[in-house]
Amino acid sequence: MSSDRLCQSYSAYRTDEGEPWVLPVVRRTELQMAADEELNHEYLPVLGLGSFSSAATSLLLGADNAALLEGRVLGVQTVSGSGAIRVGAEFLTRHVLHYGTFYTSSPTFINHALLFLSAGFVEHREYKYWDDNRRTLDLEGFLENLREAPENSVVVLHACAHNPTGCDPTHEQWEKIADVIEITSIGLDDFIPMFTFMEGERIAVQCWREETKRKTKEEERNLFPFFDIAYQGFASGDLDDDAWAVRHFVNRGMELFCAQSFSKNFGLYNERVGNLTVVLKDKKHLEAVKSQITLTVRGMYSNPPNHGGRIVATILNNPQLKEEWKESIRTMANRILSLRSGLKERLQRLGTPGNWDHISSQIGMFSYTGLTRQQAAHLKEHYHIYMLPSGRISMCGINSSNIEYLSQSIHDTVLLYPNNERQHKL
Repeated sequence: MSSDRLCQSYSAYRTDEGEPWVLPVVRRTELQMAADEELNHEYLPVLGLGSFSSAATSLLLGADNAALLEGRVLGVQTVSGSGAIRVGAEFLTRHVLHYGTFYTSSPTFINHALLFLSAGFVEHREYKYWDDNRRTLDLEGFLENLREAPENSVVVLHACAHNPTGCDPTHEQWEKIADVIEITSIGLDDFIPMFTFMEGERIAVQCWREETKRKTKEEERNLFPFFDIAYQGFASGDLDDDAWAVRHFVNRGMELFCAQSFSKNFGLYNERVGNLTVVLKDKKHLEAVKSQITLTVRGMYSNPPNHGGRIVATILNNPQLKEEWKESIRTMANRILSLRSGLKERLQRLGTPGNWDHISSQIGMFSYTGLTRQQAAHLKEHYHIYMLPSGRISMCGINSSNIEYLSQSIHDTVLLYPNNERQHKL
């Protein structure tokens, strides 16, 4: 039994020395803010810092996106990505649309179900995603489950760097996913808002009535896409490519919500910086949606914190600082990609049974290694390598000083506890 200990459950970036990394541009921006005597600690508006939300939505959709230019997009600063999901979920289930069922991938980020159920959704279903035998996306199962989804279902989608598998659909696969959701969707254009405002409290009370009856064709069931993007730029190093799926849905004219987190790509884990991007088909509904979300936020946390959002806004709205930030996220992304390749190559060099190509084809912070529960337990008990029972590891727990130890330990464990059925299928 080794005295080495290796944590493979990190959910935050680490340097090659195993230490947290404050991005240089973030550190410098904080110092500039501290020296700015015009900044104060007044409350932000309920929907947050406008300069932050506008920069966040532009980063997600692209500055030249038609929905942005046409005024069909709302950005709401939230308490990180989890807060964005909760606010969006509350809007979808409590106010007007009364969605009750939500779908998440199997597997998914553990907090997704808790957030939607806490918001008032009553049924959680899963769509097939990870094929454990082939160690890749189960696209046919994914699409089949969407086609069978009941009316008024919300579909939670990982925009990039799927958590926990690290397996993302290709552009062509995203197009097929969009095809299925688009033919089953119905938007806010099928409702006309009528709203009044109570002076003093500035609370908007919404009354909605249906403008048209719901579509009656069997295949049209009112699915609503809700993206979660926690790794834009951090996944591939390319901000545009990581947002491709969201932009594709928007460019097809689909309404959607997208929860953005700036924890990973800015290293602002404890600042809880997030944004809910709302994309509508018609800007005439924007104020009504805005007023309902204002009510939701007011009753949940009143208004978001300032510090982290102002850091992000300052950097994204300054071309020079933004370029420095982009270089930092490329550094993080490329290092993780290099670690993936290094782990795969070492396992192949050792002759470890099985196919390990999936480690380098996956993307982002996490990898589904394909190790069994028995193998994961053995690695924990005999090598002090701590990973989830599913075999998921965090690439951020790997560095140049432990990658050889990790590779050899996996090799020895797979030899001791072979998974013959899986290796045969591979």
